[in-house]
Amino acid sequence: QVQLVESGGGSVTAGGSLRLSCAVSERIVCMGWFRQTPGKEREGVATITSGGWASYADSVKGRFTISEDDAKNILYLRMNSLNSSDTAMYYCAADRRWRGRCSMSGSDFTYWGQGTQVTVSS
Repeated sequence: QVQLVESGGGSVTAGGSLRLSCAVSERIVCMGWFRQTPGKEREGVATITSGGWASYADSVKGRFTISEDDAKNILYLRMNSLNSSDTAMYYCAADRRWRGRCSMSGSDFTYWGQGTQVTVSS
């Protein structure tokens, strides 16, 4: 069983930055960050393959960066220029299945962390 533990969430004013971390028990071929707000569907934010190929949601391109420390098995999400629409619970996820790319759909991910809250105030 793969274990994922997120940290780094918090409250920030609009325009600010945060870095989320996800400690993973083992490196898996597809890893990513998702977010969800009450009453809305879960949204894929960014994913990364074991080879380092990253994908981003259009809403975060140019502002967020997904990266990983392979030696420490930690996945990061650097979030810059935050705005109120970024307020959500953020989840780290992983999946072993390789489809030629890492999906941005949460339904394609098997393992999930408990989430970390990000709140952006204007």
